[in-house]
Amino acid sequence: MTDAQDPKSPQQPSKPESDTGKSATSPTPLAPESAAASPAQGSSDYVEPATPATPHPTGKPVGGTAEGSADMPPNPDTLTRPKPPSDPSASADAHAQRTAPAAKAVAPVTAAEIASDSNPIGASMPKTGADVKAAGVGSAGGNIGESGATAGAGGPGSAGGAGTPGGGGGGGHEPPHEPAFGAGAPRPGSPASMGGQPSYLRAGDSPWSVLRRITSARLRAWYDRAGQRLTQRTLKIGISARIFHPEPGSKGLRSKTLQYLEESIAHWVMSRDVLVFMIPTVDTQGLLHPSHIRLHDYAKHLDGLVLQGGADVSPLTYSEVATRHEWQGDRMRDMYELELLHEFVEQGKPILGVCRGCQLINVAFGGTLHQDIATDLPEAIPHVTETYEHNRHTLTFPEGSSLGQMLGPVDVPIVNSIHHQSVKTLGRDLSVEAFCAEDGVVEAIRYRKAPFVMGLQWHPEFHRAGGPEFLDCTPVLDNFLRAARETRF
Repeated sequence: MTDAQDPKSPQQPSKPESDTGKSATSPTPLAPESAAASPAQGSSDYVEPATPATPHPTGKPVGGTAEGSADMPPNPDTLTRPKPPSDPSASADAHAQRTAPAAKAVAPVTAAEIASDSNPIGASMPKTGADVKAAGVGSAGGNIGESGATAGAGGPGSAGGAGTPGGGGGGGHEPPHEPAFGAGAPRPGSPASMGGQPSYLRAGDSPWSVLRRITSARLRAWYDRAGQRLTQRTLKIGISARIFHPEPGSKGLRSKTLQYLEESIAHWVMSRDVLVFMIPTVDTQGLLHPSHIRLHDYAKHLDGLVLQGGADVSPLTYSEVATRHEWQGDRMRDMYELELLHEFVEQGKPILGVCRGCQLINVAFGGTLHQDIATDLPEAIPHVTETYEHNRHTLTFPEGSSLGQMLGPVDVPIVNSIHHQSVKTLGRDLSVEAFCAEDGVVEAIRYRKAPFVMGLQWHPEFHRAGGPEFLDCTPVLDNFLRAARETRF
């Protein structure tokens, strides 16, 4: 019996011949509306034959599908795919599944079934978003059959999930160009995907290896800071003070004890970009302004010591008596500078003595002096004249002299001569570094048991650096400052 012979079946409108010729020959599935109208058919084994359908030339939505409204009547111009042959029991199961409530869970449909022609368009079948994406059709932003809050704008084959139970248009979850990650799957580069470690750590890093690298970095930073302090911190050089004693009956400055330094010696040392400090005398027993600062504190915090020239060394300091009253020297200054010298020697700091400083170094280690060269050495050339620093003579260096090695090969080393005292008996552990070429007077000495303790009888601060007239003594200053940097701690 056909639909036209069955009085209970709805009459289908006639189709044009052009559309009928294109219709499929396979039977169509039973529409949900028809099943609801004929409850007797749900328990019958009768399968209604398919009604020929025409192609859908206008792209109108099909009633009762995901593409149309649930209450829209069937469109006679819509193409209906043929239903594959199946047994009656399968039809009954399919009918029961279609009439089930919308909230009931349904079995997932594979992507192959969605993409194949075996799935009729007229049947409302639930689909998952993963299946739709795998088939290349369906929603680009939501699952078919989902609520309007989760269904997105439809792609080819869907209209955003409209027409399904609870369906409606809306924004999508994921853009089509972003990768989809499974439930519980970590994103690449996250700590979970790296075994619980940040992606910037090396593969196989352990807490001990990270701690070792951190410790190594801290040690390198400390080493760099220590090296910078050793090589770049400005040196601090102390210069002993000259002392002006009060004159009896005078007023003003002449009635006061003055401590000062000669400008040339300070500028000569500062020419190598170091800081210069004049070291004053100390008096812990002072009645007006007592202090706990000692010369030991200066030796501890300064990097080197320069003993400048000035008044004669008192013969009392080396256990002799002055042969003339004017050769009494400055006993107070002797005591101050001897203590200062020994403090720097004990600290291992370098010392450079100039003129009087050279003589004091010799006396400090037990040596003696000629109180007057002209008296004690009549054959010697004049070592002091009215021309002062313009008086000169040449030098000679003994074999193995470290001073000669510092200054390098010089054809005629000429220095100034402004002294009337000189080394007589050499102190212990001292060696002669230079003589006057004309009379053999000692002109330079060195203490052998210290890194750098040297005395020059002439005034190197009066020599122009690189000048053609006098010996360039800046190599001596450079060696002194180099020793100060190496022994600063």
